[in-house]
This record gives sequence, structure tokens and C-alpha cells, in this order.
Amino acid sequence: MKFLCVDCDEPMALKEALGPDNGSLSVVFECGTCGRQTAMLTNHMETQMIHSLGVKVGGRTEPAAPMETIRDNLDGFDAPSPEEPAPHTAEWYAQKMGAAPKSEGGGCPFSGMMAPQIEAAEGLKWTAEAEARMERIPEFVRPIVRKGIEDTARSEGAAVVDVSYLERARGQMGM
Repeated sequence: MKFLCVDCDEPMALKEALGPDNGSLSVVFECGTCGRQTAMLTNHMETQMIHSLGVKVGGRTEPAAPMETIRDNLDGFDAPSPEEPAPHTAEWYAQKMGAAPKSEGGGCPFSGMMAPQIEAAEGLKWTAEAEARMERIPEFVRPIVRKGIEDTARSEGAAVVDVSYLERARGQMGM
């Protein structure tokens, strides 16, 4: 984009760029032939957009380096050290939530959060057949399913959780 002098029909050259000042950017252009000046003022959002696009105000004096924008955006990025798990993996969440990582026990990062609730299910006994059925439920949802079934059994005053509770839960979940 260039600004043209209306009187001379010549492209205007960058005279000065000021800012960003309080989020605004001020750019002054001047006609090389007649000396006419024009200014452009950007607001905070326009200034942010210009910077996020990697636009250099006033043009370049040297050609862009290969992958310059990517390198500029990666400045300050700290890769995780080999001792700590990579972000957003199951081990990372487990460590963050204080649950046991896979190597120390359960493979689900949420098992540590559900463990106190599971231990609090006092008085309810599970039949061997019901326990065997629970083992077929994927590990990552098993604590939540177990809690839901036990809550239902407790609300009905049952002392033993049998296969009928698992069947009802399966029907309610549409499986």
C-alpha cells in the first residue's frame, strides 16, 4: 500500500513512524516533490493487527530472512526439559492435578481426583459379577460410572450393588 500525492501524482515516502504510544501508532508520509505531508493514526486494535501480521512500518532496507516470522514468534518459547512431561499429555495433567502418573499407578489423570470419592463409598458392597462387568468399562470413565451407580444404589437404600444397577445405568446412558 502506498499513499500518492494528489497534486503531483507521486508516491509519498515515509518521513517518520511514532509509537506505539498507548496502543496507537502514528505514521507521517511526505511527498518528495512538493513537500506535502499526510499522517495516518491507528487505534490500539489496528496496531495490534499490524504487529501480529508481522508488518514492518516503513518497508524494509534488507530482504526478509528465511522463516523470519516464525523465528520472531518463537522467541521466548521454552521447550519442556526432558525431566518434565510435555504439556497437555496425560502425565502432565496427572502431575498438575496431583494424581499418580501412569508409572506409579492408574493411567487416568482424573483417577487421583476421584479416589477420595470412591473411598467414601462406605457400606456398599459389589457382587463379583458386577465388579467383573465394571472391569470392561474403559478405565478413563470407570471412576465416574462407579460413582454414579453407587449414588443411585445409595439413594434407593441398597446395601449391595449388583448387575441390575449396571444394566440400568447402561440403559440410561443409551449404550
